[in-house]
Parts: sequence; structure tokens; C-alpha cells
Amino acid sequence: MLTTDEVIDAARAHTGLADFGEDSFRKGLELLLSALRDEARLHDGGRAFLHQRIVGYLSQRLQVEDWYRRHPEIDDVPITAPLIGLGLPRTGSTALSMLLAQDPDVRYLRRWESSQPCPPPSTVRGVDPRIPTGKGEMVGTRYHVPSDTHGPMECHELMALDFKSHIFQSFAEIPSYSRWLVHEADLTSTYRYQRRVMKLLQWGEPKRPWRLKCPSHVLWLDALDAVFPDARFVMTHRDPTDVILSVADLYADIIGSLSAVIDRSYIGRLNVDHWSLGMQRALRFRADGADDRFYDIDFRAMQADPIGEVTGLYAWLGIPVGPEFESRMRSWWAHAADEREPSTHADPAQFGIELDEVRPRFARYVESARVWTSR
Repeated sequence: MLTTDEVIDAARAHTGLADFGEDSFRKGLELLLSALRDEARLHDGGRAFLHQRIVGYLSQRLQVEDWYRRHPEIDDVPITAPLIGLGLPRTGSTALSMLLAQDPDVRYLRRWESSQPCPPPSTVRGVDPRIPTGKGEMVGTRYHVPSDTHGPMECHELMALDFKSHIFQSFAEIPSYSRWLVHEADLTSTYRYQRRVMKLLQWGEPKRPWRLKCPSHVLWLDALDAVFPDARFVMTHRDPTDVILSVADLYADIIGSLSAVIDRSYIGRLNVDHWSLGMQRALRFRADGADDRFYDIDFRAMQADPIGEVTGLYAWLGIPVGPEFESRMRSWWAHAADEREPSTHADPAQFGIELDEVRPRFARYVESARVWTSR
């Protein structure tokens, strides 16, 4: 794996630019590269993939700063009261974000601009070359993005521009980076940079409220709140034992495609540790005065009446669901139901997971979620 200076030089050579803005990204980049070199057991293809990815994020950061240098008025773009989806993964949050994206009056992070926010979409004339003509990039044995080209993406790649993101541990086993990320890193700079990029993406477009989504935000709610103090949150809920194995299996699929050897027991522990910690932090954040900023949706209720759940959410926001929005939601849900693949269940033993030992770690969250979703 290359050194920090080498990947920085590669990004500068690729773009012809030099200014990365604040240096908040450097610590995460250094720790990531060290962990990839010393801990990840990447094969040659995995190393090439991650090298390209890292240089790509650095190159985009250089371009973001160049756009701001040439157009400082971008910073005047308002980002007001975004609605942010979070919670455990595999809880119906992706379906919810796809439904919310059917609202013609909102702005969301589109799949094709997630990893390449530059140039600002409003400056592109004709068909944007970033819009894929096929299904996009496959990693592992699945397409790990929504099939809708224009569908919403999670915030992971915007966070990766500051090199503090869960996305990296889904690519490789990097325990030292993962520990630092959740126990030591301050993600205030990460969310501040995400806001900076959101302004650039919205620049030149009509003013519209943002809809964001990323389960991992539960781990850093204090930092998220510091940057988006007027944000409101929609939290989706499901029995943790129904989701942890699914997430671990997803990690194993991606990591296995990039590594010579994988440790499924490590992947299992990593996900149990991170998501149980995330639920503890969410409980504390809500108890400390933020509970009224959350709207809660149970997975089963979402499956039974998706339009009704979104309508309830919009009533909480004080916004009517218009006929075009409702029609588009019904059309998307019907189409998605036709394409939905049957669910599969990984073997807990394969990941060293004893479900009876996992349940107590989520017990307070499960009881709280029962209360939240019954209100």
C-alpha cells in the first residue's frame, strides 16, 4: 500500500490541483493506509481497487476546494432543517429513503453524484457523464447500491472525503482504524465537510429541503448535531438479531472479493460491537433532550403500509403529501415488490455469533424502540 505522501501526490498529479482545504482528513488517511498495509490481507486486485478509491476521494476533495476558490458564493447556499434517516442497517431505511426521494420538492444525495460531487450538477450541460448507463459498480457478488440510477445514496462517500467513514471497514479488515473511528475520532470536521459538499451540490439549483440517510450516523450523533443543529431524524427499527447477521454477511461478501483471507468471526464481532454502541449512543442522545426531534418507524409497519408511514412522517414534519408524490411512491413500491429478491439467512456460527448472547447488548434499545414506535 502506498504512503500518505504518495497518494496525495497521485491525486495532485491527477487533477493538477494542490489545495485540500483544512487538513482534518490527514489523520484518518494515515491510519487507514497503515491499517490497510499492516492488517488487511488484500490481494493485488484489492490493493488496486482501494488505491483507486483513495486517490479518487482525494481528487474530489481537491476539486471541491477549487470550485469554492473560484466561486466563494457557494458558501452562501442555505442548508436548512435536513431530515436525516438513521438507525440499525437492514431496517427498511433504504426503502424509506427511496420513497422519500419520490417527492419532487426535495433534494437528496443521488447515486451518481455520491462519489463524484464535482463538477456541481447545475454546471453540467446535456447528459451528465457521471450518470451510469448500466447498473454501476459491482463489489463482491452483488451491486451494493440501489438499482435506480437516480436513487438516493447514503452519506458514506461524502464522509470518506474526510477519511472518517464506515465505508472503509466494509472493504477490508482494518481493526485499528475501526477502533479509532468509533472511540477516538472527532467527526465534527467530517460533517462540516459533508455540509460543504452539499452546498456545492445544491448550488445553482432551486432551494429544496434535504433528505439524507446513513445508519452509521447513530455512532456520532453529537458531532452530527453540532453541524446540523436544526436537523430532524427519522429512525427505523427492527429486531437487532434479524439485521446483524445480514450486515456481517454483506461485509464478508465485499471483503472476500478484495482479500486473500477473511476472518468471519472478526466481522461478526465488529458489527455487534459497533451497532450495539451506536444504539447506546442514540439512547443517550435522545434522553439528553433530542427525543422530540425523532420520528420512529417499525420495520413491520413499513412493510404493511409504506405510504401510510410516509404520510405520518410528513404530518409530523407539517408537510402535506401531494398527489404526485403519493402516485410516485405507489409506483415505486409496486415496481420494487416485483424486483425484490427472496431474503437469505447466514449461519450465526459462521460469524462466531451466539444470538442469545447478542440480545442483552440491545435489550435497552429494543424496549425503547417498542415505546417509540407505539406513540
